Amino acid sequence: MVAEFLRISPRISVLPVVHGSGDCAVEVRRVMLSEPFDCVAVPLPPSFQEDVERAIPMLPRISVVIQPESWSHNWQSEPDEDQPDREASYVPIDPCQPVIAALRIALQEHIPRAFIDLETTKFWSRPAVLPDPYALKRLPVEKFAAGVLPALPPPPDGQPRDRVVTMAYRLRRLEERFRSILLVCSITDWPWIKDAYFDRVEPSAADEDVEPTCLYGVTPQTLIFLLGELPFITGLYERARAELDDDQNLSIDGLKQLLLTTRDRYQHELRSLARRITPKMLSIYFQYVRNLSLIERRLTPDLYTLVIAAKQIAGDQFAIQLAETAREYPYADPILDPVAMSVQAARLPNGDIVRMKSRLPGHPILWRRCQLIPRPPRKQQRQWRMQWNPFRQCSWPPEDVAIERFRTHVKDAALAIMGADLARTEKFTASLKDGLDIRETLRNWYTGDLYVKVFPPSRGNVDAVLMFFDSPADPRDYPWRTTWMAEHDQESTLVLFATDFRQEIIGPGIGLAKYGGALFLYPPRTIPDVWQDPRFDAADTLEERLLLAACTYSEESHIAVLSQAPPGPIWRRIAKRFGKKLVHVPLSRFSQETIQKLRLVHVLNGQQVRSYAAYFIRKP
Repeated sequence: MVAEFLRISPRISVLPVVHGSGDCAVEVRRVMLSEPFDCVAVPLPPSFQEDVERAIPMLPRISVVIQPESWSHNWQSEPDEDQPDREASYVPIDPCQPVIAALRIALQEHIPRAFIDLETTKFWSRPAVLPDPYALKRLPVEKFAAGVLPALPPPPDGQPRDRVVTMAYRLRRLEERFRSILLVCSITDWPWIKDAYFDRVEPSAADEDVEPTCLYGVTPQTLIFLLGELPFITGLYERARAELDDDQNLSIDGLKQLLLTTRDRYQHELRSLARRITPKMLSIYFQYVRNLSLIERRLTPDLYTLVIAAKQIAGDQFAIQLAETAREYPYADPILDPVAMSVQAARLPNGDIVRMKSRLPGHPILWRRCQLIPRPPRKQQRQWRMQWNPFRQCSWPPEDVAIERFRTHVKDAALAIMGADLARTEKFTASLKDGLDIRETLRNWYTGDLYVKVFPPSRGNVDAVLMFFDSPADPRDYPWRTTWMAEHDQESTLVLFATDFRQEIIGPGIGLAKYGGALFLYPPRTIPDVWQDPRFDAADTLEERLLLAACTYSEESHIAVLSQAPPGPIWRRIAKRFGKKLVHVPLSRFSQETIQKLRLVHVLNGQQVRSYAAYFIRKP
């Protein structure tokens, strides 16, 4: 039932809405299906009625009804470069538009419709910044309208005032014919329509002679500029309608579905180069999106907020995939001549560019800058691949620094594990040594003695670190195998196997690969190419070949092995044959997000590429 607060008269009820809101469209459906109405009045001029009601049965295919503004010649003719800019007003046939939702239900229920707005040759659009309609999930519509009411300015003199007076006058005329009328109008207009109704002001402006309207489709790529909700979310509303599913919380649940779909497409496109989008990362992402939305005084995020958060949490490629997924609409095939929409402009089927003004304006749409580096097209990648010089290769210094720091961290962890094996407990005498041993002290509590820990310094050092990120590794997945010598004394000699960087060229002279495993020898030393050395041909796997190289070139008695599982008996027998001991550092000790970043290695086609590589290199 419509609250008494929203009734203009015993026969007229008002449902104030925010145009372009799916939450308001759901509220319109709830009200219309819970109470019988004899007539539905909407804030559109009568000249739009025929084409709008012809387009609504075409849903879920999106279309737009356009009315030119008094052009002196045929606006469907070929464009003239010398003529002034043209303007037009339009009505988006958007299922998430509350007015369209009301008309859609009225047509299906055979309820009479009344288009009561003033006919104007030049429409004055008044978008307004309004509270987020998601509040309707917790607030009744009458409380939402009452909360917004004090901040609504009266319409200025001129066309806005004339339109309000005309709509109030036509409501009085409709009251003579119908007993129960529902007016679905903008929340910015309803108080002044109510005032004009009670003041019984006669309209001073008459309907003007207007141009006939035209019905067009919309190109799928530009639906995001026409629809009030994201095209992906709009598609979920239409799918829920077709399948009779619950759509009460789609404005939020749809965002979750959007992220899951984006994650699947992102991982399918990048495959092994994609980051792992874990539930924890998604949780951090949504928390960040919530905070950004609150900063902008919104309850639900817009596309810009979603993309910015995706860029900072998961990288440019995930953000690009999110933007591409968000603008996809599953029922986008136009059955009419399509127009290409933009912000306040459109390109007609004949190529003419027209300035556009919405008859159902929602929140203002603005351009906002967000720099993303996309993957180059396949054609460009093939061109860069043909220009590659196979005799020049080098690494990217920022990645060298990161991987060397991680090598040092793994080495320190191995030394700590070696020292833990030598730890002992002794009775307290004069010093606490390395700290109180609580367990041993409690075990001997009855004696009254205290026990302390002693960690003697570890014996030996570690100069060889093995990292196996994917073990057992499939040789078909890691065809690129090389030995890199250090460029200076702060780098290790590196032996690695990785994916083929030539299959992922991201810039001129820049390839991207992913480590499968690597051997670091520090201090650096000059060694023959491990992958060509016949001494290691007895190895059955890629990991065993690196292990043989580590045992051969290591000058210390211990070798650090970073892997998911501990070294097996075969590896330990190989190490024992060389008089070495393997110190296992579990891969689970480190953040998987950090590991995924470190596994990516960019290969540059010469040191001169380093001067511009940072422009093309973005973590996926």
